[in-house]
Parts: sequence; structure tokens; C-alpha cells
Amino acid sequence: MSGAKSKLKISIVTVVLNAADVIAETVRSVLDQHDPELEYWIIDGGSTDGTLEQLAPFREQLAGVISEPDHGIYEAMNKGIRRCTGEVIGLLNAGDRYLPGALALVRRTFQEQGLVRTIFWGDVQYEFQGRVRGFRSRKVKLGAFAPHPSMFVPRQVYREIGLYDESLRLLGDYDFMYRAVNVEHLRVLYVPELVAFYREGGLSDRRRHDCLREELQVKLRYGQPRWWATLLYLLKRLKNRNRRRRR
Repeated sequence: MSGAKSKLKISIVTVVLNAADVIAETVRSVLDQHDPELEYWIIDGGSTDGTLEQLAPFREQLAGVISEPDHGIYEAMNKGIRRCTGEVIGLLNAGDRYLPGALALVRRTFQEQGLVRTIFWGDVQYEFQGRVRGFRSRKVKLGAFAPHPSMFVPRQVYREIGLYDESLRLLGDYDFMYRAVNVEHLRVLYVPELVAFYREGGLSDRRRHDCLREELQVKLRYGQPRWWATLLYLLKRLKNRNRRRRR
């Protein structure tokens, strides 16, 4: 029984574009998990800043490095997911990193709880905000989801409910999370332990208003009442405006 359990395979996908200064730290955080059944893919969008050279020392430990132009982060994620052969898939962007013991925790949780129509979240250590809970059941209708570094999804779930919407430029991961929980009603495996570090200041942080517009689009797409979704949109815009003024 214990021998069978140890064979659950985890695949990790890191998407990257011109992140030579942080990519090695991200890759090390995955390889330092010393996971016996790890499959690790790097999907590069055609970096020109030396990112590929930073990956050279790790090549033998990687399942593969795909480097070619793409149409955005969610096309890159989907490209990586389609190459994965593990039963469970995690997504870790360049600049973010897994904390020690993360993959062991994920494997143990899925072994105990099962893979059928489940989704895993742990907690995330934000660079500046501090610890953020990976899942807040009372706020799922509000769209309170942690960044995807703490989320792990069985490969069969992606087959059942689909991948990331490539038409969305900023919140394809949010769309997937909202769909998984509020539409498909997957069983959430939430473990309140730190799983990942999230580096703030990325594209979604820099384009908060655009993110809010896409968030509104997602909520309306899945049937949230327009008046309620619009009210939340306006309240979040006001909150962002006040935050900028305090700075």
C-alpha cells in the first residue's frame, strides 16, 4: 500500500519570458523538493535576456524546455499542461517559488483524499502583504482566490472542465478557479499550510483596473447578477484608488 502511494506523479509547469534574474531561484525551489516522481516543464515565450542560459545547469533534471513565441501566459500554461503526464499538475511562474515540503504535502493530501473532481489549495506568502489564505469558503462568490502557485489540479480535472481561457490576458487563472469552484463544484482540498512564495509586482499587479474589468467579465459569464458583480467591481476600484493615495 505505501509503495503504491509513493508513485503518485506530480508535474510542474513554469512559464517564463525574460526573467533571467529570478528563473534560477524558481527552478531550484522545485528541484529542491527532492520529489521522487517529479516531472518539470519550462515553457519560455522566446526570452532574449539570458533566461535560457540561466536554465542550462538544470537541463538534465527537467522534462523539457520549450522556447518559442506565444500569445500570452495562458497559451503558455496550456501548452505546458498538455505535455504533462503526472496525475497532479502545479503551475509556478518565474519569480515565485515553492516552500520546503510543498510537494510532499500535496502528494500526501491527494493520496488521502483522492483525485476525482478535487482541487488543492495551500496558503501563500506574499512578498509584501504577508500570508494569504489559499481558500476562503465564505468568499468564493466574491472571487477571493489566492494566486495559482498554491493550487494543484489533477490532470483528469483539466480534461473534464477544460484548460485556461486564452482570450483573457490577465485573469485566465481566476476564470479557471471561479469555474472550478462555483460552476463545476469541485471538492476543495484546502490545507492551511504555507506552500508557495508569491512575488508581487507582476503584470496583474501593475494593471489592476484591467484585472477588475476581466474579473467583472468572468463573473457575468458564469451568471453572477449584474448589479452585484458591478457593485463589487466599483468597490474594488475605490479600494485600489485609496491604496494608491496612501502611497
